Amino acid sequence: MNSSSPSTPDSINIWRTWALTVTYEAGEYTEQKFKAEKTGGGPVIPSPNLDTDLVMACDHLADVLIKASKNPIQMQMDIARYSKLISLKDTGHNEQREARLVNEPATILDASGAIIAWYLQDALTDTTQKEIREATELLAPSLKKSVRAYGNWRTNQKLFNQGSEDVGATPRCINLSPAWFQQGHENVSDPEVSASLKGPSCKNILKAIARPAAIASAALRVMHPEQYWAGLQTLSNLGHIAVSKDLPQMPEALQYWASVFNTLSIISNRETPNHQDHMSIAECFDILTTARNYSNARMTMPSLQLEFKYNSG
Repeated sequence: MNSSSPSTPDSINIWRTWALTVTYEAGEYTEQKFKAEKTGGGPVIPSPNLDTDLVMACDHLADVLIKASKNPIQMQMDIARYSKLISLKDTGHNEQREARLVNEPATILDASGAIIAWYLQDALTDTTQKEIREATELLAPSLKKSVRAYGNWRTNQKLFNQGSEDVGATPRCINLSPAWFQQGHENVSDPEVSASLKGPSCKNILKAIARPAAIASAALRVMHPEQYWAGLQTLSNLGHIAVSKDLPQMPEALQYWASVFNTLSIISNRETPNHQDHMSIAECFDILTTARNYSNARMTMPSLQLEFKYNSG
């Protein structure tokens, strides 16, 4: 019924029917390809379970990861100390120094030499970006219900732009998760499937985002192996809990969930103000990806005095 892959920690068991089995193989292929290109090793043969588009996407991703690893940008801050001292109200708005523009793949290092961010410009193939756009269209009914006239900035309608017909996506924000605790209900014993995946279209939505989710997870396999394995372990454990406790809708959602992250946020046509994510762990990564027809976008990190070219892909 389930299997433990040779390269995974022995305690991680993934059902063969899960989408995560393909994600795992994509991650291993990308990591091996990255190492081979970095060290001058021989050719890497992909698993026959990976389709041509996914192999090409992983090849391209590995190339961009190599470029980023060869372009380190050293910061003078200690990220561990910074994360402990940062104020809840500190958003970096008071920073006066001019931000440095980063427009090539790069790694951002803190004073200790630890990589605190990877910038992977143009890491997604055109095929992958098209899949993301098509998946977003499937989510349009859920997106339309997500924005409020007032409330916090994440769902405040003033920060969302309708955009042109060429841009096209519904300007909204939703979360997808096979297992999470509802906001304000963190002490409930069992997690739930997010509301956006409780409808009849759950399977179609998750299948539509499977390849992009696998590619993002493959990037994490290279960038932060410990976090990658922790994500797989968590989802494996959730699978056993969902079956043993007969949790509603969760087994099916986990079967088609292809990301090592347990939550995916879909943000469409929103201007995001500078902010701190105080619920995150300083030693772990989030992955941000963008795909649409637009130009001249920038993402700023005032605390690092960096500005990133933020084109599609």
